[in-house]
Amino acid sequence: MKLTVLGAGCWGLTLAWLLTDNFDEVTVWGRECDISDDLRINKHTVKPLEVQLKDKVEISSDLASAIDGADIVMSVVATSGTRDVCENLKKAGIKPNQIFVNASKGIELPSLMRMSEVIKDVLPEQKLVILSGPTLAKEVLAGKPTAACAASEDMEAAEFVQKTCTVPGKFRLYTNSDVIGVELGGSLKNVIAIASGFAHEMKLGDNCAGTLLTRGMAEIVRVSIQLGANPSTLYGLSGMGDLIATCSSPLSRNYTVGSMLGKGKKIDDILRELGSVAEGVKTSKAICELAKKLEIDVPVSNAIYEAVYTDITPEELLAKLMNRKLKEEERYI
Repeated sequence: MKLTVLGAGCWGLTLAWLLTDNFDEVTVWGRECDISDDLRINKHTVKPLEVQLKDKVEISSDLASAIDGADIVMSVVATSGTRDVCENLKKAGIKPNQIFVNASKGIELPSLMRMSEVIKDVLPEQKLVILSGPTLAKEVLAGKPTAACAASEDMEAAEFVQKTCTVPGKFRLYTNSDVIGVELGGSLKNVIAIASGFAHEMKLGDNCAGTLLTRGMAEIVRVSIQLGANPSTLYGLSGMGDLIATCSSPLSRNYTVGSMLGKGKKIDDILRELGSVAEGVKTSKAICELAKKLEIDVPVSNAIYEAVYTDITPEELLAKLMNRKLKEEERYI
């Protein structure tokens, strides 16, 4: 069997490293500008994080040859690049029976489409599975165990991915038929992770951390239900599980963005210093636009949008959140 991973970033390289022994052939595809000589020749890189791949892993910038004969094509490109990659896959001759696994978490702008909607818009006949859960790349590379969801409307495809991509003792997959809930849980929690890093940097305490986690979760559920998700999905691996991991770990790029915002740094400087994609930055804009469209209140996400895109100070932001009109707490399940 052959696995092709699209995207030579943190999570793409980590997945290739993790899943190598599960497949006879593994190819990592990336744009020419994203593939260093060290990665191409030595199967090693230190940017965006240090990974040593096995010799059998092929590194390629030729999309057609990379996907040729692949049983699973796993996309780990930035959400802003997903549509272009899908258009190029169509030109490269991807076949409908090749299972397309999307492992990127975000919402397309300006369309406000989930990644499965973007993929199906370009490749309507493709077998599609969404991979999402608490998967901090550095912990996975350290051999620490975790679990995730393989979500699809095609349960046969989900079960195939579950069986072929589970790594005993390290990476356990569960199937799920609620694609909407799994995608939105994985995408929207990135915004709350920015808020968590922000609060930690400002030394607001554990009570505040717990408050952000629960009120942030309320926003995720509120929006997701309106978009057709099953609320119970949001309390699973791709929702609450991912939220806890990314809101409590400096290994999360979104948490790190929040921490740097809390220091008063500007977003352009933060992203330049980070050197890799933090999906929560653009997702903060997407969720605010979705909430406005659906007439839903998302104060935490709105606050992060302001922190990212305006000159509001950390102190002003905190005051706005804490001095809002009092209300009753929601109950969903």
